[in-house]
Amino acid sequence: MSNSAQKYVAGGSPIQKQEKPREQWSRWFEFFLSSLGYCVGLGNVWRFPFKVYNNGGGAFLIPYAVMLCFAGIPLFYMEMAMGQFTSSGPISVWNAVPAFRGIGYAMVFVSMFVCIYYNVIIAWVFYYMFVSFTATLPWEKCDNRWNTRLCNALQGECKQAGGIMNNFTCTMDYVGYTEAEIEGLDLPKVQWRSPSEEYFKYRVLNQSEGLHEMGNFQWPQTLCLLLSWVLMFVCLCRGIHASGKVVYITVSLPFIILFIFLIRGVTLEGHLKGIIFFITPKWEVLLTAQPWKDAATQIFYSIGIGFGGLGTMASYNKFHNNVYRDALLVSLMNCCTSVFAGFVIFSIIGYMAHELGVEIEDVVAEGTGLAFIAYPKAATLLPISPLWSILFFIMLLTLGLDSQFCMFETVITALVDEFPKLRHNKMLMMIVLTIFMFCCGLPMCMQGGIFLFTMFDWYSAGFNIMVVGLVECLAIQWIYGWSNFNKDIKAMIGFEPGIWWRICWWVFTPALLAFIVIFSLVQYTPANYDGYVFPWWAQLIGWMFPICSLLTIPGFALYEFKKTAGRGSFMDRLRIITKPNRAWGPRLQEDRDHWMKVTTNPKVLMNANTEPQHAGNHTAVNRSFEVD
Repeated sequence: MSNSAQKYVAGGSPIQKQEKPREQWSRWFEFFLSSLGYCVGLGNVWRFPFKVYNNGGGAFLIPYAVMLCFAGIPLFYMEMAMGQFTSSGPISVWNAVPAFRGIGYAMVFVSMFVCIYYNVIIAWVFYYMFVSFTATLPWEKCDNRWNTRLCNALQGECKQAGGIMNNFTCTMDYVGYTEAEIEGLDLPKVQWRSPSEEYFKYRVLNQSEGLHEMGNFQWPQTLCLLLSWVLMFVCLCRGIHASGKVVYITVSLPFIILFIFLIRGVTLEGHLKGIIFFITPKWEVLLTAQPWKDAATQIFYSIGIGFGGLGTMASYNKFHNNVYRDALLVSLMNCCTSVFAGFVIFSIIGYMAHELGVEIEDVVAEGTGLAFIAYPKAATLLPISPLWSILFFIMLLTLGLDSQFCMFETVITALVDEFPKLRHNKMLMMIVLTIFMFCCGLPMCMQGGIFLFTMFDWYSAGFNIMVVGLVECLAIQWIYGWSNFNKDIKAMIGFEPGIWWRICWWVFTPALLAFIVIFSLVQYTPANYDGYVFPWWAQLIGWMFPICSLLTIPGFALYEFKKTAGRGSFMDRLRIITKPNRAWGPRLQEDRDHWMKVTTNPKVLMNANTEPQHAGNHTAVNRSFEVD
């Protein structure tokens, strides 16, 4: 190596200069929008309102706020700070504690699993958006070739007029009868379906009877899935400089559309009934464990803890960016958006209940039920229904794309940071990963694909992300040491975290996460969809998702330990893999120099037994902090 290709660092060892510098955000606002877009996703619109309804209405906001303050924001801040400090993806940041490198791989697995099925949702959104460009929405009536005898668009009108459905017709013979008297008539019980429900099941999905009957590919779905992955690749192939420009549209547009929907919603008759239903508290529910568990899971899903995306976005920041401000701003804005979306959704649900003459409970839905059944039905009740349908699905599209961009970028960043040689073939790697994930999602475009989709949704990012968050918190705060971590943050932003953060990281956050993990296992409910209970072998396959991701934690701990063979006693080897290795620290030399200068009395030691591990483009330094 020539002198021009060498650079000497504090320890005196020469290292090769970076051949290809790591990207950084062009502007802080691009990072802010990308992080906000990652957090504000489909869950804010279709999961949070239902959780509020299902857990005591406005009373749910109390456990939600508690979990946000004691677990959500502390972990959010910690993940962002780790990514920004090292300018590394979720795997390479674990040079801080090599024994826990498996946490980074677990995050990558979770993000990859979610990416696969998340793009299927985007494909459905594309499909609905395209078919909404018509004078009459195709799910308005029951006279289509895919409809069955159970489809009845007149059911709500019949009930509102005081009649009841009997033998597939609306009869007024029992006007004035009480509900008890009608029940005593022993009329045929029919489970009616709305046109929008039959459209989703029998036109979009062409749904089969179960996993045992996968059937044929649904080509419109398949082509929309292909479009989703092509769009993903085009937006990300040029790096964060290109994706940072895209988010100006994809992040701002959902807020504009949500505001338009709120204005429209509060002008509709019956909207107040829906909003009151949304915010009316049922305090007795707080005495049970369920709302606390649901609040924690909603926080994790909503702000993206445990997926690796937060650290990935922050890793492209400048070293001295105020990550403390960003963590508070993004997490609080995300949660406010959830509450705002709740008012929007329930104002429209209140209108639906009023128009159909039914109770709020009869139109409340979650997830795909809200996005592809309840709201399309609501659109048919509005004037100029195609316009509102188009706006709604454009909003869902932009919400989904933002989150998908960040999750896919997490996988890419983790691999190129951990294996630097891939950086020179990043485009090829993205093509391979795009094709691979597209192929993994293809079975979900078959007639039985909705059941496979449900398995991915049910198992891929459940209690396992809670375990990841718990182990991550313990590894950084208890093993790397909160004192070292605080000094690292001070080197970046000029001050250490206050006592509140230390108490949360040390006590409250691990305790709450441990409670949620245990409760999730005790209250485990097998996967089900639309009355279909998955067979035992499908449940077993589903459990492979969390098991595969979590096994990486002990697996890589054993691998790191085995690499230290012949380097002393058992305890010596254990100390080696629980201390920072030579690759730990800020990526750029000037930031490393500042870090060492600002850190007060660091007790720097030579760690002769530790070799650089996956240093990549990091500047190797022959130092490591003692663990508190």
